Amino acid sequence: MRVLMTGSSGLIGTALRRSFAADGIEVVRLVRRPPQAEDERFWDPAQDVLDPGHVDGFDAVINLAGAGIGDKRWSEDRKRKIIGSRLDATSVLVSRLADTERKPDVLVSGSAIGFYGDRDELVTETAGPADPPDFLSRLCTDWEAATAPAAAAGIRTACIRTGLVLAEDGGALAKLLLPFKLGVGGRLGSGGTYWSWISLPDHVRAVRHVIAHSVAGPVNLTAPHPVTSAEVTKALGRALHRPTLLPVPRFALELLLGKELAAALLFTSNRVLPAKLEESGFRFEHDDIDTALQAVLQQS
Repeated sequence: MRVLMTGSSGLIGTALRRSFAADGIEVVRLVRRPPQAEDERFWDPAQDVLDPGHVDGFDAVINLAGAGIGDKRWSEDRKRKIIGSRLDATSVLVSRLADTERKPDVLVSGSAIGFYGDRDELVTETAGPADPPDFLSRLCTDWEAATAPAAAAGIRTACIRTGLVLAEDGGALAKLLLPFKLGVGGRLGSGGTYWSWISLPDHVRAVRHVIAHSVAGPVNLTAPHPVTSAEVTKALGRALHRPTLLPVPRFALELLLGKELAAALLFTSNRVLPAKLEESGFRFEHDDIDTALQAVLQQS
């Protein structure tokens, strides 16, 4: 099998590449700098630069390109970069895939559970976007819509709506670890916000499952048991054998991250179920928060 990947240097992309390499699967990476290895090919989606030959003859394409959602505070310029980096990349990639002679069997393209917005009811892939839409919901809606030409060209297309990815060396969990390891971690705000999460190993397995099975359209990549942020706090304390007695007030997190980013990352409730994954036969290795945290923290 030959796999083409964008966003290969991020948390999920790096883990996927390692998984494929362990099984002897060839991965070719699209990069936005001069190539430095035999497995790299140059592209510049902002300038509509992508050699059609670079996308020809692959079995699967994984599109994870995009500026980090939580890497920096959300200014208007930052939000434009978050949007443009995803929509430009997806549109350019999909247009080349649709026109290439040897099309891939499947395109797996990034999205997020931010599509659903702030809601406490349980949702599956049949639920609509946030109403009224917020920034992340609009972003995910447009991001997924940009893949439409691939599906129209006969390429099986899956948009993976990713939840909070649990990993020690990246993502939101990495930002929480230091105070918890020092014994000064605690509940975030009221602690009542629901978080839909997935361990990094299960996320990698889920992407590979989507590639190998007849899964298409939106696919929730979350574990089957959403928990409140207070439950995550307690589980993290158990995994690290540290107390979790000092609550962090919401205003302090808003000062640190900015009000809009803090609301989106930490105080937006999502109770998302992985209906399509489970219906297609996927089984989670880490389906409860304690097992997941113990697994990812033991890998360091």
